[in-house]
Amino acid sequence: MTRWIKTTLLASLASLALAAHAQTVRPEVVAQGLEHPWALAFLPQGRFLVTERPGRLRVIEADGRINAAVSGLPDVAARGQGGLLDVMLDGDFARNRTLFLCFSEPGADGNSTALVRAKLSDDRTRLESVRVIFSAKPKVASSAHFGCRIAESQAGDQPDGLLFMTLGERFVRKDDAQTLNNHHGKIIRIGKDGRVPADNPFVNTAGALPEIWSYGHRNPQGLALSPKGVLWAHEHGPQGGDEINLIEPGRNYGWPVITYGENYGGGPIGDGLGAKAGMAQPLHYWVPSIAPSGMAFVASARYGQAWVGDLLVGSLKFGYLDRIELNKPFEGKVMREHKLLADLGERIRDVRQGPDGLLYVLTDNARGRLLRLQPK
Repeated sequence: MTRWIKTTLLASLASLALAAHAQTVRPEVVAQGLEHPWALAFLPQGRFLVTERPGRLRVIEADGRINAAVSGLPDVAARGQGGLLDVMLDGDFARNRTLFLCFSEPGADGNSTALVRAKLSDDRTRLESVRVIFSAKPKVASSAHFGCRIAESQAGDQPDGLLFMTLGERFVRKDDAQTLNNHHGKIIRIGKDGRVPADNPFVNTAGALPEIWSYGHRNPQGLALSPKGVLWAHEHGPQGGDEINLIEPGRNYGWPVITYGENYGGGPIGDGLGAKAGMAQPLHYWVPSIAPSGMAFVASARYGQAWVGDLLVGSLKFGYLDRIELNKPFEGKVMREHKLLADLGERIRDVRQGPDGLLYVLTDNARGRLLRLQPK
């Protein structure tokens, strides 16, 4: 019996054992009819900002009314997994109306993950002062594995003017994740103006791209900075081996040299290693893969004190929201997992905690929905 099959059986038994501990919430529809929504941000006065993967940015009113697409976006390579992906408001958005959008950028040699900085107009109908502040190198002819989650860095409890962003290894270039002369399979750290911080780990490494913060990633589609100041990320494995990682500067997270997954259709990847000296082990991994997307911590007590400090991850493959209990609030080991919203039968693309302390999720389909989760 292969290691992958044994791990799958153990994971399945654990999942059955946890079923009795499942918690419930009541989903409330805020808006529906969104075309493959990908990411969510919270505007003032109860409004929402949502990206649609085909290349549209929508403002949703507090009453759920979906406005016409915001104009002024850059050209988007909306094909396969590519399109308009993550969105994040600047920490000082109320004053400067600045936001950041992550997207697949077309070019002469293919496409790449890029990050744009812009301002939302006062009437919320268009983007102004649009500028691409980062574009991954090199561009390749691929429609897969863009990564594309953004998080704002902090010093203590205040934003420090820096951004983290995840970059997939583009599937056809998986070995690039182990080299530092490209951006594939990396997490980067840059300033809000695109500059490279002087204390990035590879700034003085010959041949390395200075934006790189960590490497050896496959396709990270979840990123969150915990209240403890630790950067958490999750990434898609191949057939099995989706991971949660605690991201440290300069660390190598192993892909494709080590993994707890296998090739699609079976068979080991490389030498079939699950560990190797000098490569970080995941905090947690899933076999079989759940296809994770979106990541947020529960910092609100709206769902009871027992939820505070838990981690939330959406599952695209199995269509549930994974509430992950840690042995300490916002840190530690994974103790239990609870499958929420599984009865909806919808892919969960993003999850965020709103200013009201409630949780919001986006479901990913041709008529996707924005849901508010009420305590039950």
